[in-house]
Amino acid sequence: MNSKLKVNAFNLQEILIVLLIIGVFMLIALPNLMPLVAKAKSIEAQIQLKYIFNNQTSHKYLYSKYTSDLSELDFEAPKTVKENGTANYVYEILSADNTNFTARATAITDFDGDGIFNVWEINQDGTPKQIVKD
Repeated sequence: MNSKLKVNAFNLQEILIVLLIIGVFMLIALPNLMPLVAKAKSIEAQIQLKYIFNNQTSHKYLYSKYTSDLSELDFEAPKTVKENGTANYVYEILSADNTNFTARATAITDFDGDGIFNVWEINQDGTPKQIVKD
């Protein structure tokens, strides 16, 4: 008894064609998804700048002035991706006096590969503004 049992399976050519089709779809979809990636990563900057704003407001109530020192605000910047952390932005206070302050978040990663780095700022009004759009 020499009966051959046929097993239903895909051959190598069929698998390669499916992988090729998936690759083409990814090449078509990826440029359309990059603005969404940049927008999602910019939320990090907005949240941290709002935190700085809240701490600056508390500092103003206590000392009647804003501070230019992030450590006085109990703000410890998260580790950036270059330091094996998860943050995509570096934070600094550009100016601070008795009535005004300006803080900035500058991206250290070019999210969409166009050579432009995202920059956000916040001041005593409390609304983060995108200065340079990536």
